[in-house]
Amino acid sequence: MRKIFCSLFAVLMLSSVAVAQNMPERGLVRKGNRLFARELYTRSSGAYQQALLQDSTLFEGRYNLANSLIRQAMADTMAMANMMMGGQNPNGEESAEANLSAGYLSQAEGLLKAASIDSLQSEDARADAYYNLGNAQFVQQKLQEALSSYRKALTLRPDDMEAKYNYAYTKKLLEQQQNQNQDQNNDQNQDQNQNNDQKQNQNQDQNQNNDQNQQNNDQNKDDGGDDKQDKQDEPKPNEQDKQNSNQNRNKMSEEQQQQLLDAIQAQEDKTQDKLDKKAKGVIIKGRKNW
Repeated sequence: MRKIFCSLFAVLMLSSVAVAQNMPERGLVRKGNRLFARELYTRSSGAYQQALLQDSTLFEGRYNLANSLIRQAMADTMAMANMMMGGQNPNGEESAEANLSAGYLSQAEGLLKAASIDSLQSEDARADAYYNLGNAQFVQQKLQEALSSYRKALTLRPDDMEAKYNYAYTKKLLEQQQNQNQDQNNDQNQDQNQNNDQKQNQNQDQNQNNDQNQQNNDQNKDDGGDDKQDKQDEPKPNEQDKQNSNQNRNKMSEEQQQQLLDAIQAQEDKTQDKLDKKAKGVIIKGRKNW
């Protein structure tokens, strides 16, 4: 009886080894699960990746690797936050860790998308995939995509309370974000309108200044024309002197002429006296009018 038990035990052991050898990916998934339970996410991710190398379509490998990557990204982010809160300087490691975490989340999103549309899986399994896909998208601030994933999870499993909560919370955040964007757009439009009004007022002031300058120029032209006409009408200094000289010359000529006439008259008077003395006659004194 003992020999039979030993033989049966040996057969069972050989059968287990044969199954493990025929489906090594299952063993790797179980190994990853044990590491995941111990929160050794880097090592669990490595085990799941090895399982997918054996079978790239393995649902458990995709689903579990995505969850492990999400936990790994969250753990790295939390560790970096604790370092900064503790006053430790990451010395440029913050940016590198952020990029690494973003890479984990992006990879997890792709894996869960593939798992969620696996038609060979049950609705519960696909609902879990959509739920975790929504979580990966939410952490990446892809709120619209996360809302869609939660909705699909609820379509497959309407009584999922966690999916309902996440859906409602994400929808509220989206509405707040949209309201903030609307307020910002309104403020920007208001600022733009104020700038346009200010520019319009400046243009109006400039046009008024231009009109005033034009009026001043026209007035100056008119004043300049009047001054020019006055200057034209006003005799030039040389011409005035010339006219005065001519008038003086004419005036002097009249005096000279009068003197000449007086002299002639005096001479005639003398001559007439002499004639009167020589002959009795009437001499009509002629007077020449100038």
